[in-house]
Amino acid sequence: MELGLQEKVALVAAASRGLGRAVAEELAEEGASLILCARGEEQLNEVCESLSRRTLGRILGVAADLSVTADVERLVERGLERFGRIDILVTNSGGPPSGQFDSLSRQDWEAAARLLLTSVLDLTRLVLPGMKARGWGRILNVTSITVKQPVENLMLSNSLRAAVTGFARTLANEVAAYGITVNNILPGYTRTDRVEQLAEALAAKEGISPAAVRARWQAAIPMQRLGEPREFAALAAFLVSERASYITGSSIAVDGGWIRSLF
Repeated sequence: MELGLQEKVALVAAASRGLGRAVAEELAEEGASLILCARGEEQLNEVCESLSRRTLGRILGVAADLSVTADVERLVERGLERFGRIDILVTNSGGPPSGQFDSLSRQDWEAAARLLLTSVLDLTRLVLPGMKARGWGRILNVTSITVKQPVENLMLSNSLRAAVTGFARTLANEVAAYGITVNNILPGYTRTDRVEQLAEALAAKEGISPAAVRARWQAAIPMQRLGEPREFAALAAFLVSERASYITGSSIAVDGGWIRSLF
């Protein structure tokens, strides 16, 4: 399927590993030019070099901490200086610490809000005017299955990713007439470093092995396995493409059937 991404410029956040890297790789293979960010400059440079060998699009890497507004502003400024526009925004970040409400401090909530919610607001605020002016844009937020079915011990993620969902659904209606779509993509249990960290944290809490935790997760997934990042990235690439022009305001799970609700 021709996705029409060869002339597009995409900003993919937290792209040095995991789901962000998988999305960047998929978009690179479709010929998009990329603005990639991550906190770790060395690993980010490695990703940029690897992708530069695989795509006709151009690649720009900018080390940035998404929880710092000044870093987000610098990231977008560098991207606009290099490419002149940003057609596609994929918001993404690492997950906050796990824990129940009683274990979380005010500082934990503030840090998680900056990472999960404020970063999305900052990035969107900076790229949206250009999208409106050109009459075309794609905003895709990487959230989590927790927005539809909360996961035990993930109080911060359950709460703040749900806030992103409410923001995106409202914004989708506000900008639809400009040819801009706003969607959320919900990863389930996928084979990433983040999921391994969650398995280790839960294993330590329960006094069992991480393998036992992963086995329990897999048993709850109808497909009986964890997802692969490339499976997630395939849908992400479609949702930001020309072909997905009539899909907006949606939250779509890539979870092997884990979510049990009808909607």
